[in-house]
Amino acid sequence: MRVKIHHEGTNILVIAFLALAIINLPLWLWVRPLVIAIVLTSISAIFYLLIVNFFRSPKRHFQGDRRNVVVSSADGKVVALEEVYEDEFLHCRCIQLSVFMSVLNVHANWFPVDGEVIYSTHHPGRFMAAYLPKSSTENERSTVVIETLEHQYVLMRQVAGAMARRIVTYAQPGEEANIEDHMGFIKFGSRVDLYLPLGTEIYVKIGDTTTGGITPVARLRP
Repeated sequence: MRVKIHHEGTNILVIAFLALAIINLPLWLWVRPLVIAIVLTSISAIFYLLIVNFFRSPKRHFQGDRRNVVVSSADGKVVALEEVYEDEFLHCRCIQLSVFMSVLNVHANWFPVDGEVIYSTHHPGRFMAAYLPKSSTENERSTVVIETLEHQYVLMRQVAGAMARRIVTYAQPGEEANIEDHMGFIKFGSRVDLYLPLGTEIYVKIGDTTTGGITPVARLRP
């Protein structure tokens, strides 16, 4: 099956391929014994395949009941599930559900609900490890708020990590949100936080793995 590459990774993959070619070609021409070139080229190939794996861009179709459903925005592991006070936009207590993405996960981010984007902003910040609780409010991050078809608010936050140094957010106010569409991309490991209304029925627990655009993680109360 052909692997589709996200457009965020095209330039990086071209540059990485040229850099590795420049490094490895002299090994085959001038370094002896030849086993050295074989070993180093094999290591380079594995490294390049890891980058290709990181920038995979799967097209996914949610098959379940979409009414009031909240779908995971990211591939990864649930690392936080607690009641918190969200003070940037919602200004109320809500449920925070966070998914951490390792470097082996797909790093495209999906909309968690159907509706309309009403708020989108980027915050500069630190680059602490993304699994730390303080990363949600102190790290570089982007915040997107979606008003659902039943006029409830769901806040989604892309959080940078120790390795993630660039957050890309496509969602802009006034645009349609669809759980099968990409709303952004985070490069090289980080997390996505969802802030849901109190009373939302939660389907996952700490340690569960999720698939972005596929795994239902909650259902909003009508």
